[in-house]
Amino acid sequence: MTDSLQPVRVAIVGAGNIAETCHMPAVRAQGADATAVAVVDVDLARAKAFAATWGIDEAFDDLHEMLRATRPDLVVVCTPPIAHRDAVTACLDAGVAVWCEKPPTLSVAEYDEIARHERDGGPYVSYVFQHRFGSGARALRERIRTGALGKPLVGICHTLWYRDDAYYQVPWRGKWATEGGGPSMGHGIHQMDLMLALMGEWAEVRAATGTLARDVETEDVSMALVRFASGAMVSMVNSVLSPRETSYLRFDFPDATVELSHLYGYDNSHWTWTPAPHRSGETPAALGAPDRNEASSHAVQLRFLIDDLRQGRRPEGSGDDGRRVLEFIAALYESATTGRPVTPGRLTADNPFYHSMSGTPDPRTAKEELHA
Repeated sequence: MTDSLQPVRVAIVGAGNIAETCHMPAVRAQGADATAVAVVDVDLARAKAFAATWGIDEAFDDLHEMLRATRPDLVVVCTPPIAHRDAVTACLDAGVAVWCEKPPTLSVAEYDEIARHERDGGPYVSYVFQHRFGSGARALRERIRTGALGKPLVGICHTLWYRDDAYYQVPWRGKWATEGGGPSMGHGIHQMDLMLALMGEWAEVRAATGTLARDVETEDVSMALVRFASGAMVSMVNSVLSPRETSYLRFDFPDATVELSHLYGYDNSHWTWTPAPHRSGETPAALGAPDRNEASSHAVQLRFLIDDLRQGRRPEGSGDDGRRVLEFIAALYESATTGRPVTPGRLTADNPFYHSMSGTPDPRTAKEELHA
């Protein structure tokens, strides 16, 4: 728990594009509730330039030195996925809460390893799933919770984006060992997390993947049919080959269809609430569309996170709640590789897809075991 009368002291780890475009604007949006006190990057010159741009007092090229010198309340990890584990565990071991970019980790095993560094009452690590926090998603979650539109029946969860060959010139992209997967891990994870957060527990996935056009180790497209514990069925597509880009979610209930069509973020104008014929004429407000318009963003998730931090609560998007989508993605990859349906109970420690999304040993884990 932190002092509610003082701003939360935030440190940024990784001074790249995501920190520049998303995380520092999110910190600034908190006003007096948060202040950035340090930035860390393996390239000290880049860290110093970032600090100068944003008016941050301290710049470091060593995470442990920063933790000792500045003792922040919250560290925001904006590194490539391969560096998440070491950064997050170092912060937790130092007693500092963490907010980490997606994908959370390279594997379910790595996620569980990190979780063992948390302590009862904190610090906790939560992950960037900002689409859960816009007013449209919060309103729909409440309608599903109360059953106001009937039981969810049919869904669509499509992330149809475009990334050209130049995008994959960044050395860590498109490789299992450093990115953990293709668009299912690095792109569609936001839409899939929102679908899972709203629809509840999944029960079975049947999937296929392909590498159709990009020179990468991972897939550049995946498709899945998902059954939920409620009985609902959902179609999922994740692509980086789609020139007309869209992120599209659809929820069909007995009493209404609710749709979200956007790209990288939404507000209420991106939602459509359509009544079923027997409720024809009802307004979106009558169906549950919110009056308050709050866009999905890093800023709104950070506001929730700061409140949780001050109250000593486990934040949304952490623990089992943050693990759900990672376990689902591992199951998607297992189904695509084996050609068989996969259920949640299969993702145990004796399953190779628990240890890596490709179903092959994590080279770092294999090296550690060799020298154990």
